[in-house]
Order: sequence, then structure tokens, then C-alpha cells
Amino acid sequence: MGVPDRLAARMSMAEQHEYLRARFSRRTLIRGGTVTLGAVAGGAFVTGATARAVPGTFTGTGTGTATRTERVDGSFVAPFGRHLAFGADPRTEITVSWQVPVAVRKPFIRIGAHPWDLSRRIEAEVRSLHTPAGVGASGDHTQYYLHAKLTHLRPGRTYYYGVGHQGFDPAEPHLLGTLGTFTTAPDRKEPFTFTAFGDQGVSYHALANDSLILGQNPAFHLHAGDIAYADPAGQGKTSDAVFDARTWDQFLAQTESVAKSVPWMVSYGNHDMEAWYSPNGYGGEEARWSLPGNGPDPGNLPGVYSFVYGNTAVVSLDPNDVSFEIPANLGISGGTQTTWLEERLRKFRAAKDIDFVVVFFHHCAYCTSTAHASEGGVRQEWVPLFEKYQVDLVINGHNHQYERTDVIKGGEVTRKLPIGGTAYPETDGVVYVTAGAAGRSLYAFSAPDSYEGHENEVDSVASFVNLKDGRKNETVTWSRVRYLNYSFLRVDVTPAPKGRPTTLTVQGIAETGDRIDHFTVSRRAK
Repeated sequence: MGVPDRLAARMSMAEQHEYLRARFSRRTLIRGGTVTLGAVAGGAFVTGATARAVPGTFTGTGTGTATRTERVDGSFVAPFGRHLAFGADPRTEITVSWQVPVAVRKPFIRIGAHPWDLSRRIEAEVRSLHTPAGVGASGDHTQYYLHAKLTHLRPGRTYYYGVGHQGFDPAEPHLLGTLGTFTTAPDRKEPFTFTAFGDQGVSYHALANDSLILGQNPAFHLHAGDIAYADPAGQGKTSDAVFDARTWDQFLAQTESVAKSVPWMVSYGNHDMEAWYSPNGYGGEEARWSLPGNGPDPGNLPGVYSFVYGNTAVVSLDPNDVSFEIPANLGISGGTQTTWLEERLRKFRAAKDIDFVVVFFHHCAYCTSTAHASEGGVRQEWVPLFEKYQVDLVINGHNHQYERTDVIKGGEVTRKLPIGGTAYPETDGVVYVTAGAAGRSLYAFSAPDSYEGHENEVDSVASFVNLKDGRKNETVTWSRVRYLNYSFLRVDVTPAPKGRPTTLTVQGIAETGDRIDHFTVSRRAK
């Protein structure tokens, strides 16, 4: 049930999307395609008061699979794939999400301040996702994702939780080992750590990176797109023949060791556009993830949002909207994302309690990989705003390696930033880090590796940028650190008294645990 041929012939992709979006709401039944996406209302948790829940009943897909599995004894079914996400206010809002292999009755979450006090029971929202046989390489497969949004939490507080359903109650003594914890953001400036990477997928290296990240004890983790690679083609088309929805089951099980206690904040990349589920390709992602939903158009751009943790504002963007290289969703926002971004950056830079602004998204503004290199759409639409509002750090994925730039402004190096150096965004410009070596197969550089302990500086690097009319070769001088192996990013935020230097200490950490890069971003505390 797409755009009629007589209309499609004279409509742009953006206009076709707008036509379809007007016909299908965010979680409407998409009949002509391939999916039914059902949902019921979720609950809220009020600390120190009465827990509230909006009751609802499971609305299944109506398929034979859903009908059969609804009769499975719940005691035989264990939840898996727990993952957390902040709400719009990380001090008081957390969403706990998980998966079950078959439909269950009356799913819920229990939560409390102590593992022996989980008397508060809150109903969960169910989002079922059906992928029929013949969609890519998938067999007929229904996935059941559950979400419980918790609100009115106390800042800086650790909570215990357990997820269950009829027949599986995590408060039972023999199931206490299934409990998880999370900690809300503080209501004042405190030191904290966060981690980041992109392009993970399912692999030994992905699992190894997860184990190292857990050891950093981060307050949250940023995943800069290309999450599970259920669609290895990554073109955002229904002709991507090797798509397999079951890869998500493996991914969420793999990631649970970290994401059950560390908010896993995702941004969407080109491999996350799964075209079978909705006109914008994000219907499947909306089933699996519950993000803050405070972007310019959450139903159209669910991966665009922002949150504030301590003295640091974080912005997630959707570069599929501006990508010349992979244009499946090019122009999908009609410019509203860029307008929203400027409004966010202006607000955060003026806020008296915010010192740092970090932006993360998939496609690279500046990278010399021989695979994707740099995205001209990002440079055109967003880089001028990063410079205007003195963004402190930009984190990307897309290219499967680690690369870090000097300080850049107006496309030129304004300050060389050697390993161990300091950047001053108030006067110099922006530092860009590609951290896309989280687990998928690695790409290549045209210049030799140069990283901590193995520096091999070159005056210039041959590369290219993706423009509207194709690739354009360029020779760049801003490529400072290059490391072609698996790695992730650790960022330590250290607040300071007003007027004193407050810092972001950024480290590139290899899968071996070795440090491959480190630098500092410094500005005066407000």
C-alpha cells in the first residue's frame, strides 16, 4: 500500500514519504508490507509514593504464530535482551526494555530501592514485530519487545528491578539472580564517565568491546549507529536481500551484559533503515528501542533527541536525512532536523548549568577511510552549526576504524592536536572522532596507522568526500590519529568551580585494553 504510480512519478522521495506518513501513524498496522506493530500503554513509577500503571491488554499481530505462542506456560519463558534508555530527563526518567521469545501474558516490571523490596509491580508495554518469510533471508518470525517507562524517580539514586510476566516473577527467591540495577543522573555537577562507539553487530570482537566497556563503569553509553546489522546491505531498500530480523535476538542477548545496567543510547545509521516495516524504515527500531522522544518529529525521526547529564548536553542526530552517499532517506525531515539542531545548540550553549555539548551520529563529517570517508551532507548542513555554537566533541561511526582529527574550523586546521594535547573550543574549533570499530569487519586507510606509542605523522592524506553529484577527491591535513583495529571511546567529564577550567578527557581504548589516543577538551566552567 505505497504511493500510487500516478503520484509517485511526479513526487520527490520526501514528498512520497510525507504522503505515506499522513496515511500511517507511528504504530499503525502496515498491511501491504510486511509487519504488524502492536502496542499497549505502559506504566510509571513514583518513588516514595504509589506506583501507577495504565492497564492494557496485549494486541498481538493476528498471525498464526502469535495465536499459538500466547498459550505457552509463562514459567517456561525467561526474558532476555534487557536494555535501558534515559527519558528526556535522565535524573527522573528511565525506560527498561526487554524481549521474550514467545508471547506472554501480563508482562511487568518490579522495582525498588533494595533487592529484597520489589513490591511495586508495573505493567509493561508490548510491541510485537512480525517479519514474514520472504523478507530478505528471514523466516516467518515474530519478535516480542517489552517496555516499561519509569518516571518520578529520584536523582542520583540506584534502583533494583526485575522483569517478568505471568508465571515468571523476578521477586521469587529462585529468580533473584535475574535482577538488574540502574542509577539515575545526579541533580548537580559531578564527575562521570561515558563510553561510545559505532558499528557493532554480533561478533567475538563486539562481545569483547562490551566487556571492556562494562569495566569502565560508565554512566551511559552512546552507540553511533549501525547497531545489529540485521540488514548487511545497508541501502535502506526492500531489495536488501540478506536481511534477517533474527540477528536482533542475538544482538540484544549479546549486549545485555552491559545494557541491563548502563543506559544504551542509540543513534540510527544506514544499516538501521529496515525498509520493510514503515515508510521511513524505522518501524522495526521503534519496536525495539524507547528513546527520549523529544526531537523535532519523533514519529518520523525517532533517533533524533537530546538529554542532559550533569554539566554535559548530548545530542543524537539522524544523518540518513542528509546523506548524499546513501540517499534512501535523504531529505526526509524537510529541513526540520537542522532547524531543531540549531535551536537545541543555542539553548544548551546559553544554559548556565551546561558546560559541554557532545553530538553523536553515524556518518562522518571528517574521515579518511577508503570505504566511506567523509559525508558532504553533514558538512553542508551541520558542521557550520557545530562551529557556530562551539560544540565540544563530535562522535561518529560508519567507517570501521578509529580516527581523530586536529581542531577544525571552516574546513581548515586551526590547532594541531597531538596525542595528549588540549583543545579549546571557545576559540579554536571542533574535534571529530570516528569510533566505528566496535565489532564489524574493519576497513582501511590510505595512510599508515599513527596512534599512541606508534606515531607515524604525515603532512597530508589522500581521501574523498561524498557530494550530491558523487565523490570528490581531496587531500587533507587534519587526520591526526589513525588506528585500524577494534576499539571504543571513553570520556571522563570533570566539572570545576565557576570560572575554572572544566574538562573532557577523551581516550581511545583498543580491544586489548591498551590506550591508543588521549586528548583533553577544556573550557571555563559557568
